Amino acid sequence: MEEEDHQKVSDLIKELVLRLLSQNPTSDSQPIDPNSTDFANSLRYAFRILSSRMTPSIAPDSAAIAESIKRRLATQGKSSEALTFADLYSKFASKTGPGSVNNKWAVLYLLKIIAHDKNSARTQLLDSSVLLPNLSDSRVSSRKQKGWENGVLLVSKDPENRREIAFREFVNFVKEENEVREEVLVRDVLYACQGIDGKYVKFDKTADGYVLSDLVKVPRATRIMVRKLCELGWLFRKVKGYISESMDRFPAEDVGTVGQAFCAALQDELSDYYKLLAVLEAQSMNPIPLVSEKVSSENYLSLRRLSVWFAEPMVKMRLMAVLVDKCRVLRGGAMAGAIHLHAQHGDPLVHEFMRRLLRRVCSPLFEMVRSWVLEGELEDIFAEFFVVGQPVKAESLWRDGYRLHAGMLPSFISQSLAQRILRTGKSINFLRVCCEDRGWADTATEAAAAAGTTTRRGSLGYGETDALESLVDEAAKRIDKHLLDVIHIQYKFKEHCLAIKRYLLLGQGDFVQYLMDIVGPELSEPANTISTFKLAGLLETAIRSSNAQYDDPDILDRLRVKMMPHGTGDRGWDVFSLEYDARVPLDTVFTESVMARYLKIFNFLWKLRRVEHGLIGAWKTMKPNCITSHSFTKLQQAVKLQLLSTLRRCQVLWVDMNHFVTNLQYYIMFEVLEVSWSNFLSEMEVAKDLDDLLAAHEKYLHSIVEKSLLGERSQTLCKSLFVLFDLILRFRSHADRLYEGIHELQARTMESSLPSRDKSKSRRQLGDKSSDPGSWIGEGRKALTQRAGEFLRNMGLDLDAIAKEYSSLLEGFISQLPVQQHVDLKFLLFRLDFTEFYTRSGPSL
Repeated sequence: MEEEDHQKVSDLIKELVLRLLSQNPTSDSQPIDPNSTDFANSLRYAFRILSSRMTPSIAPDSAAIAESIKRRLATQGKSSEALTFADLYSKFASKTGPGSVNNKWAVLYLLKIIAHDKNSARTQLLDSSVLLPNLSDSRVSSRKQKGWENGVLLVSKDPENRREIAFREFVNFVKEENEVREEVLVRDVLYACQGIDGKYVKFDKTADGYVLSDLVKVPRATRIMVRKLCELGWLFRKVKGYISESMDRFPAEDVGTVGQAFCAALQDELSDYYKLLAVLEAQSMNPIPLVSEKVSSENYLSLRRLSVWFAEPMVKMRLMAVLVDKCRVLRGGAMAGAIHLHAQHGDPLVHEFMRRLLRRVCSPLFEMVRSWVLEGELEDIFAEFFVVGQPVKAESLWRDGYRLHAGMLPSFISQSLAQRILRTGKSINFLRVCCEDRGWADTATEAAAAAGTTTRRGSLGYGETDALESLVDEAAKRIDKHLLDVIHIQYKFKEHCLAIKRYLLLGQGDFVQYLMDIVGPELSEPANTISTFKLAGLLETAIRSSNAQYDDPDILDRLRVKMMPHGTGDRGWDVFSLEYDARVPLDTVFTESVMARYLKIFNFLWKLRRVEHGLIGAWKTMKPNCITSHSFTKLQQAVKLQLLSTLRRCQVLWVDMNHFVTNLQYYIMFEVLEVSWSNFLSEMEVAKDLDDLLAAHEKYLHSIVEKSLLGERSQTLCKSLFVLFDLILRFRSHADRLYEGIHELQARTMESSLPSRDKSKSRRQLGDKSSDPGSWIGEGRKALTQRAGEFLRNMGLDLDAIAKEYSSLLEGFISQLPVQQHVDLKFLLFRLDFTEFYTRSGPSL
């Protein structure tokens, strides 16, 4: 059955070819011989066409094929034939039913291919006999009439013409070998722009670019034009290589989310570039539409037209290549900032292109900002964000947990905005970790609603700087306020600061006085013999015996005794101190360094109070003796005068020292502590965030340290002051010795004036003291007078030496006050020398 169908098809094709040859107007009137050579060639050509299995490169669309044929006829200047074809196609397409052709586009495609083969044969001067005669051109038959046969001029009758034909064929051969048509160069340029080597234009690694082979003979202008156009391929190769290299390194190396976004944005731009190249490649196959039939049509896409098409892609590709070179070693915020610098351009095309690119590139960065500001989450796997976190303890979270990475801060985010972003996320983490608070989540939602944005991803992007600032400002304002409320209300920050002022800065007078009274005997012992537990019990006694007992139990529980490191010879006074246990989150403010400075201030104030306590004790010893002078009436006048002189010198020196200590203590307690505390309270009320609160406390503590002579610039003055304190304490011991001796002298004098019966009784009462070595009681009147005179003379010399040394030290101390930097220290000079006594007595002052 299949053989019969095949034979039937063969017969139909023979009949078709026979009819076409018989209708050929150029053929003779004689009938066509089916056994002739022409018939055999035509039949073979027909079979070759019909048996071709090549798949068309176009879509099966009859309308598109018809439009292409009509356009070809129009470009060849055959307008009338184009109109005729259009009319015939409309009739052909509208015919349906029995006898109609179903596969219309295939018929049209067949006719188009046959016409194309005919044109190719004509340009190559092929014999018209290889074509179907009905499709041959009249010009071919005219050439036959002029002696052309099978496309070659017969030269048998003209031997001289043979050399001319050979020369022409050689010229054509040289042209084919060495000259390239422009449409071929256009095709190679399009290949080069896709990073592909063409037939003539190839990539040269030595020249680092696409070059046209030197063997190709083209005009110099054409070669320059090809080189300029191929710059686009070189740029494309660089951009494409960067994308491939970055994606090959991921995730083995830290390309980063911003780098991935940059590669994705470049890939999108290359997709648009690919579309343009596809359009240009399609247009390169179409000839130029011409109206005149006399002008030969060329390819539509020439090198000059290609340069016009490449103008805009060249600008974009150059920009992308520059960005690729710039960002090759950058990542994260640094990459976004570098790209942003190229967006400051006056060309609207460049500006819009960079804006579109930056919106894609900065998307991960803005998402990090949103997550950090509203959730406190640092989603930065590849270290691209300008906020850097590090693992620290809870007390160091605020100061050391997070910091700004200046190298990752993009230029479109200002330093002040970056600081607000850092503080907002840090506040959320501080609330979550240190304060164990969850109220910040509602506050963040309110902030996003107030800023007109949402908490979902992708709500911010490049170019929305105002929206970003609004969101950050609203979030910072609300979260900082919530944090301060938690610190002040839940954790009672102000009450703890007041407790430190009252106990560590000795502002609670009754507590300090009672504590000093009960621990004084214990602290007079060597430091290595003192029990910390006993001191803790004495501290508890002092609290219960003063108004401190009414304080919050949580505050009193934090107050403890601390013994500082001590060496051989140290007394309890030198190592005793109080400490305050500041727990989380208050230890963010009261850090170890801050508490060390508080301890330094406490040691200074404690020594000042000790000196004052010593002077008060000396006064208690001295005051009752002013009414006992009548007991010495029986002493010799010289001894009596010496005694009165020694007592007077001791009391004058005490008054001088008491004046200095009282004014110094007044200055410290009121001019330093109270004024600094008042300023601290004022700044605490206006603080808007935790940084402001920390700065206010730091200023408060710094003011106390500087005004109390404990600063770095007042070290010399502080040493002089401590020497004065030691001298005053030494005076207290001398005063105690003096009045102890006077007590013994008084007792011996009173005994000598009693009757004999009372003397024995007094001796029995004072028997213990009389047995002591060096006691005056058991001696006679003469020896008593001699010993009293010697004792008073030695005490007078000691007091004179102390007075002289004290005057010298005080003069040196006062002389240093005017040169101090702090103005309040000059005010201390005014208080100490209010009557200008020291100024008149000391010329150097």
